[in-house]
Amino acid sequence: MKKFLFLLLVSSVAQAAPFETGNFDAGKKLFEQSHCNRCHIEMKGGDGSEIFTRPDHKVRSAPQLIKQINFCGGNAGVNLSTQDEQNLGAYLNKLYYKFP
Repeated sequence: MKKFLFLLLVSSVAQAAPFETGNFDAGKKLFEQSHCNRCHIEMKGGDGSEIFTRPDHKVRSAPQLIKQINFCGGNAGVNLSTQDEQNLGAYLNKLYYKFP
């Protein structure tokens, strides 16, 4: 019985939604205030969203998205808190990535 409860607990943790502590609206505001898309437009043109939707995009998981958020934030000179990461992750995941 203990083994079953342990497996149930582990499977529910593994199924937890990414960025569950993130706030979509706060992430959107931070994305806009930090001018994130300025760099994306310079790199890809158009409205910048191709950086997220191109077939060869780098990000394939929620942890990779957090890494990329920090990389981009560093390049832009933006200092992000852990909550900022979660908020941006929630925003970008809902719009583009749709990680389970």
